[in-house]
Amino acid sequence: MAAESPQNSVPRHIGFILDGNRRWAKDHKLPTLEGHRRGYENLKKITEACFDRGVEYVSAYIFSTENWQRSKDEVSFLMDFAYQMSVKDLAELNERGIRLVWLGSRDNVDDKLRRAIENAVEQTKDNSRGTLCVCFNYGGRQEIVEAIQSMLKEKIDPQSVSPELVQQYLYAPQVPDPDLIVRTSGEQRTSNFLLWEAAYAELYFEPAYWPDFDEHKLDNVLEHYHNRSRRFGK
Repeated sequence: MAAESPQNSVPRHIGFILDGNRRWAKDHKLPTLEGHRRGYENLKKITEACFDRGVEYVSAYIFSTENWQRSKDEVSFLMDFAYQMSVKDLAELNERGIRLVWLGSRDNVDDKLRRAIENAVEQTKDNSRGTLCVCFNYGGRQEIVEAIQSMLKEKIDPQSVSPELVQQYLYAPQVPDPDLIVRTSGEQRTSNFLLWEAAYAELYFEPAYWPDFDEHKLDNVLEHYHNRSRRFGK
């Protein structure tokens, strides 16, 4: 029989796949970019609500390595949001005591934006209320590829490679694995999100689009998580 974990009222780490911004905008007869703006505003609200409820880490999938294939205007808009979070919202992050961590590849990211994100990470590193992991230019497979590349460059002995060692070469090895992955919009797949880290995460698929995912829906997710018996196959 599989071992069960103790019942936990609140997951330590939640990963959110913020899906449905564009469809939300279409349903409301608004421009696509307005859907992303509403989605960003909602991310701030839900992150705050998570920390209020005792969650320590929130990972948000805001721009994947595949998203570069979208229209030039949409990509530019999303880059601007990343810059806004890193520069214009930096004071707000510090006021709220939120630490920022960047999970993602530095490849293809404009130098100005890269420096802005890295500065925000540095400026918020001592904040202790909660950690927001921004999955920007992120892909789970790319993360694993880059980890392997780093180990090869360092000529790691193949016999010494273990899951624990691989973990140390991921983007943010100090961040604990997610206990729960939530995807909005009704899609039921993880889409290359935290492939290594989410090996034992509980999955929750929410039909509402991300801009409509409010605190009531968050509480429903947390209640669902609390009622699950987590089994790890031991």
